[in-house]
Amino acid sequence: MRLSDFGYELPPERIAQEAPPVRDAARLLRLDRATGARSHHRVSDLDTLLAPGDVLVLNDTRVVPARLIGRREPSGGRVECLLLRRIGGERWDALVHPGQKLKVGSRAVFEAGGRRLELEGGSGHGQGDVPDAFEAGARRLELEVLARHHHGRRTIRLAADDGDVDAAVDALGHVPLPPYVKRPDRPADRERYQTVYAAARGSVAAPTAGLHFTPALLDRLRARGVERRTITLHVGYGTFEPVRSEDVEAHRVAAERYAVPASTAAAVNRALDEGRRVVAVGTTTTRTLEAVARIHGGRLAPGGGETDLTIHGGFDFQVVGGLITNFHLPRSSLLLLVCAFAGRGAILDAYREAIERRYRFYSFGDAMLVL
Repeated sequence: MRLSDFGYELPPERIAQEAPPVRDAARLLRLDRATGARSHHRVSDLDTLLAPGDVLVLNDTRVVPARLIGRREPSGGRVECLLLRRIGGERWDALVHPGQKLKVGSRAVFEAGGRRLELEGGSGHGQGDVPDAFEAGARRLELEVLARHHHGRRTIRLAADDGDVDAAVDALGHVPLPPYVKRPDRPADRERYQTVYAAARGSVAAPTAGLHFTPALLDRLRARGVERRTITLHVGYGTFEPVRSEDVEAHRVAAERYAVPASTAAAVNRALDEGRRVVAVGTTTTRTLEAVARIHGGRLAPGGGETDLTIHGGFDFQVVGGLITNFHLPRSSLLLLVCAFAGRGAILDAYREAIERRYRFYSFGDAMLVL
């Protein structure tokens, strides 16, 4: 397979810049995998579209405000850092900008006077520039570059003035909105770029299919007889890393951490034994379920680990029988996964119809239900 086979043209105005005012008011395109038939709904209709006995599996990861903006020491030059994941202790895998200037031993400082920095203008990541001045204040983080890697990645060490790095990141960090959202992050994004069931801290991007769910919708699904379970996959660089090879098979998703509770493993296994459908909310949930099943002979087992499972082409799905997902970037690993699940032609046809009907795309956009 060639990466160019997974491209499509999207008018820029179809890229959602704001979340819908009501989470489950987003539009929902239903696609039948067997026939290719499509119909159009709202996410709030999910309780009528799923069947009693379905097992709905959600990713309960929680997004960290992982985008830090500060200054180099001692020059004062602008620095931007996106924390990708904690390696151990206060050592982190991170993306930094400007990468060419941040060599091993370089230092930077992030601080503010007890307030979030308001950004204006444009930055390399599409979310605004850093102010020229910083107030000294209640929180301060210091960064040291320990090792250099490709594409701006660094191993760094963080230190907080009071020793609590997580609290400092929460106080100083910005919501890591994707680069195609061409506006600064706002305080409201801390809640809106988070699922209502988020629990396990650790992601640098939201599992966006889950952003559409409300407590009321989850209650209606339960009343319908849909069983709800959770897994955790901490979304890291692997999920959004560009596919740089034209040969799709050559791409590997960078490893991400996951955990499967015993209750989820038992519920999914029961459903598989009884011929009931397992519906994954999002590509991250799909990858977790299928990765664990591949290790355990088509069954789930409780526990945690890391997975670099890359789904494309004629992948054999052993667990997932339905998928709720947003509309994804062309030539991305996420689009490759969805095409593997439903067929490239059917997905690209559905995308073309969604564009014609003015659906909203990407993280803050509308959704698909593939059954």
